[in-house]
Amino acid sequence: MRWENLTVDPAGDPARDAALFGADRVTTRTFDTPEFRGITFHEIRARSIVNRVPGASRMPFEWTVNPYRGCTHACVYCFARKTHSYLDLDTGLGFDSQIVVKVNAPELLRRQLASHRWHGEHIAMGTNVDCYQRAEGRYRLMPGIIAALRDHANPFSILTKGTLILRDLDLLRQAAEVTDVGISVSVGFTDAELWRTVEPGTPAPERRLDVVRTLTDLGIDCGVLMAPVIPFLGDHPAQLRATVRAIAASGATSVTPLVLHLRPGAREWFMTWLGHHHPHLLPRYERLYAEGAYAPKWYQRRITRQVHELAEEYGIGPTRAGMPRRITAPEPQAPAAPEPTQLTLL
Repeated sequence: MRWENLTVDPAGDPARDAALFGADRVTTRTFDTPEFRGITFHEIRARSIVNRVPGASRMPFEWTVNPYRGCTHACVYCFARKTHSYLDLDTGLGFDSQIVVKVNAPELLRRQLASHRWHGEHIAMGTNVDCYQRAEGRYRLMPGIIAALRDHANPFSILTKGTLILRDLDLLRQAAEVTDVGISVSVGFTDAELWRTVEPGTPAPERRLDVVRTLTDLGIDCGVLMAPVIPFLGDHPAQLRATVRAIAASGATSVTPLVLHLRPGAREWFMTWLGHHHPHLLPRYERLYAEGAYAPKWYQRRITRQVHELAEEYGIGPTRAGMPRRITAPEPQAPAAPEPTQLTLL
């Protein structure tokens, strides 16, 4: 296992692997509490925290910050599962239960933002694994990260399935006073049975929509990334309507659909899950994803059209990918009529 290259030897001389983390050491911990039972945390001191998105990526941003690797949300479709194989860790249950924690992320980010080589580009978070997964409740890395971005007036956006983001509401408001801040919550469906089986470690869709409602009630724009829309399990017209209707009721300023994609690592885990729970769908999935990780363009366009039509019916506007989303800071006086703003899709 490549962790051997990251441990401290008995003589106290830390062995280093710069290609992996360049970490000084790894400390492995477990906590005998109900919320962390069965979870192992590998605490490392990273050498870099701001990551450039590969040029071939379809993402509409160039830089990311990921304070964690692995995710206790345990979403069976998570495209980030493959990254655990780089550490010789299992991409199935290991991804759900072996969590790498970059304990020095806030101080490292602050140092990198102060570098003359950094030019204040937009930083996206929650795009690989969720920065507000359960581990964040213990390690509290995000307050320091948001504070560093605030202090350098650096634009950023957050995508999450976690309700813990409400803990950092004051910091988000402060950051919004000096820079562009985007917040999106991921809710692909509201079907309770589907949620329990494909996203077992996440808050329920209704709780995530409560986050949207809380933010918008406080004057903070929040959009919903309706992702993933799962073929043959969450794409029935009645399901799409119920989801968009619930999103509209939460006060979301936009809804952007994204059809399930199955990259290597995630594909194998998802198809194994599908074979156990819905074996009759295996042939249909093999045909639909025969050309690669993404569903055919005709299918994606159909879902997008249906969701946008429903969004228009319920009074929500679609989002253009890559546009910045601005949180409006509360005014001390009587609020004036707000200017129109546009949501960022992560």
